[in-house]
Amino acid sequence: MTQSAAPTPDRDRVIATLDAIRDPATGLGLHASGLVQALVVGPGRVGFMMEVASADAARYAYIRDAAEKALAGLPGVEKAQVVMTASSRAPAPGTTRVRKGVQVNDDPRTAPQAKPLTAVPNVKRVIAVVSGKGGVGKSTVAVNLACAFAALGHKTGLLDCDVYGPSIPRMLGTDQELERADEQIVPLQAWGLKLMSIGFIVDEGRAMIWRGPMVSSAVRQMINDVRWGTPDDPLDVLIIDMPPGTGDIQLTLFQDFKVDGAVVVSTPQEIALIDARRAVAMLEKLRTPVLGMVENMAFFPDPATGARIPIFGEGGAKAEAAKLGVPVLAEIPIDMALRAGGDEGRPLTAAHPESPVSQAFLQAARALG
Repeated sequence: MTQSAAPTPDRDRVIATLDAIRDPATGLGLHASGLVQALVVGPGRVGFMMEVASADAARYAYIRDAAEKALAGLPGVEKAQVVMTASSRAPAPGTTRVRKGVQVNDDPRTAPQAKPLTAVPNVKRVIAVVSGKGGVGKSTVAVNLACAFAALGHKTGLLDCDVYGPSIPRMLGTDQELERADEQIVPLQAWGLKLMSIGFIVDEGRAMIWRGPMVSSAVRQMINDVRWGTPDDPLDVLIIDMPPGTGDIQLTLFQDFKVDGAVVVSTPQEIALIDARRAVAMLEKLRTPVLGMVENMAFFPDPATGARIPIFGEGGAKAEAAKLGVPVLAEIPIDMALRAGGDEGRPLTAAHPESPVSQAFLQAARALG
C-alpha cells in the first residue's frame, strides 16, 4: 500500500490538544479520562476511537466533533478522524458465555434467538464467511468470493469483522481515509466492492487491545452506521469476513443481525476439520444456516503433469459437507497467484477472472445465488 509523504504530527501535542477538551462526566481531559482508544498518529493524519455508553451517545456527539476540529487544526494534520462507538457494557439477555467452546442458553423464554433480528440497512442478502481456526485462508476466500459476486453483476459489499487481525485493506490494496456524510460512514471502494474494515482506522500492524464490549460495539457500528446502499439502490449482497473461532464477535453478529447464511472454510486435514465442526456447532446453536463449505488448499497441482498432490490430505471437507447435507462450493488449490494477489492488493478473481482458481470462486458465487 502506498505511504504518505506528509509529516507526522507531534504525538505529545496531539495528546495535549485532546486533554484540552473535557469529558463532561469526569471533568478530565479526553486522554486523561481514558476515552481515547487506539490513538493513531501517522503521516498527515490523526485518529482514535471513543467508546461511550449507549445512553450517552447523543451527549458525546459534540465532543467527538470538537475533538476532530481541534486535531484538524494542528500542524501536519491533513486528516483527523474520531470514531465513536456506543456500548451497553453488558451481555445480551438470555446468553451464557463460557471460555471453552460456545454455550447458549436454550431456555425458550430467554434464548437470544427469541428477540427480533435487525436487518442490515439497505442490504438484500448477508453471507458470513467463517472458520473454526486461523490459517485456513478464510479472508482469501471472503475477498475472492466477494469479487466473484461483483463479477457476476451483483452490487457487493465486503465487511472485515476480524477486528483483531484486519487484512482486507492489504488484500484489496487500499489505504484511503474514511469519510462521513449525514452521520454515516461512507465505505471505501475498490475492485467493484464497497469496503469497511477497522484497518481503515487503525494503522497496519498496530495491536488492537480491546475488551469484548468495545469490539462488539465496533462491529455494530460498522454494520449500522455504514452507508452500504440506499432504499432506492440497495446492496445485493454483503460478504462478512469473520474472525476465526467462536467468540464475542460471532455472538454479536448472529444474535443481533439477520444473516442469511454462512460459508464454512476449512483445509482438508483433520485438525482443521475439528475446528470447522466447532464453527458449525456454533452456527446451529445460533440458528444460522450453513450454505456450504469451501475446501481451501485442497491440493497442489503438479507443475509437470497437473496431477493433484494432496499435501494436507484429501476429501475431508467433502465428507463433512455430506454429513451436514450441504454442498462443497469450491475446492481451491494451493496457488502462487492467489497468494501473491492477496499480498499485492490485487485479488486474483478480479484481476484475472479467466484463471482456473478464479473460475472456482465464480462457480461458488453462482451456487450461492
